[in-house]
Amino acid sequence: CRKNGFSDVVVGLSGGIDSSLVAAIAADALGADHVHGVSMPSRYSSDHSRSDAAALANGLGLDYRTISIEPAFTAFLEMLEPSLQGRPPGLTQENIQSRCRGQVLMALSNEFGWMVLTTGNKSEMSVGYSTLYGDSAGGFAVIKDVPKQMVYRLVAERGRRDDSDPVPASIVTRAPSAELRADQRDDDSLPPYDVLDR
Repeated sequence: CRKNGFSDVVVGLSGGIDSSLVAAIAADALGADHVHGVSMPSRYSSDHSRSDAAALANGLGLDYRTISIEPAFTAFLEMLEPSLQGRPPGLTQENIQSRCRGQVLMALSNEFGWMVLTTGNKSEMSVGYSTLYGDSAGGFAVIKDVPKQMVYRLVAERGRRDDSDPVPASIVTRAPSAELRADQRDDDSLPPYDVLDR
């Protein structure tokens, strides 16, 4: 960050394990007052994901805000409806949400000069489980070389450093999900992480 002239970073906080680790690393590296966390819920975001993101930001002492992507997502669906001609929803609609989030983070980056940190881990990035111009867009991929199971170990190790673990337990115990459609889980599309990591 310093080499490239950035004093601050911004990270999308989904309430998931990957963004939690990225936020913790950023807070440790730059100081919590230089890390800006953004929750960007849509119609598929669970209440616990929103509350976990807020609890994480509070535990780490980050600047935190919520910006709903629902208005943008709805606008894109309406705009594309004539071209999609009533086709059933699928990956296109999922990726639109991720790209809406990327737009929000890049807008904040442009306006305030914050570097966007991406949150993809090595396991998912290796098999393309991310969205081009969405969650893959940013200035630095902090955990790009960290397999998913190691993400959990690093979060546990980081939690041992504080009297009060800043990462809510529900983030660690909940099944991973991108929450881009109803009842989605990562293992709907991916092998179990103990298989994928190998």
